[in-house]
Amino acid sequence: MTNNTNISPEDKKLLKKVFRRSFTLECSFNYEKMQALGFAYSMIPVINKYYKNKEEKAEALKRHMALFNTTPHVSSFIMGMAASMEKQNAEKGNVDTSSINAVKVGLMGPMAGVGDSFFWGTFRIIAAGIGVQLAQQGSALAPLMFLLLFNIPHIIVRYFGTFLGFNLGAKFLENAYESGTMNKISKSATIVGLMVVGAMTVSMVNFTTPFVVNLGGATVKLQDILNQILPGALPLALTFCCYKQLEKGRKVNVVLVAILIFGIIGKFIGIL
Repeated sequence: MTNNTNISPEDKKLLKKVFRRSFTLECSFNYEKMQALGFAYSMIPVINKYYKNKEEKAEALKRHMALFNTTPHVSSFIMGMAASMEKQNAEKGNVDTSSINAVKVGLMGPMAGVGDSFFWGTFRIIAAGIGVQLAQQGSALAPLMFLLLFNIPHIIVRYFGTFLGFNLGAKFLENAYESGTMNKISKSATIVGLMVVGAMTVSMVNFTTPFVVNLGGATVKLQDILNQILPGALPLALTFCCYKQLEKGRKVNVVLVAILIFGIIGKFIGIL
């Protein structure tokens, strides 16, 4: 699926470690950083190989603990590109380290769209359909057939995607820095990331109020007024407050407990 003849034997061995570790991507999934810990764990062999002192290794690990989320089956492609960028940075020192996360953020959305369509929307349905038919016939091979039909293409894509990402990453970096497009890519990825955060705030944060104000015998719903001024104002305000608390160093669990207490008190006094 990809020509990896240009990759040195040492790098091939290293990328195989990244491939194996990529299966742990969702083992520590959480709602703060999502797949970040699994991504950072997968990058440890790369970081240990290319960086020589503890400070550089710590900085690289911290860099890969930024929020990350994509379809696990295609994640190794992004890992391969990140590995190529880390190698370039370690050997030549001419990589803006913020661009590494910018490329990750820029790729995780499109790759998730492709990965979800192929694996969750196509291979899984086909494999499940064949497995169900075999199960209805009383075949003991039904679960095995389901796993094979789904995981054979998955493992092939995951394995070769690691090398493809590494190869494309090296060429991409060389062309991007020579043409001066890396800054544009970083800026574009930042804009896309902010758009995604805004869309997630509106669609995933459900925060409304049933509070009613009586004005001269007329009943006015506060939520209707807020919707006329700025739809989604309350979810935006709640998200911004949480962000400011996290920015000040508050623990995520503390913020979650505070939201829970606020919800209970707000419901009790009738403003939620």
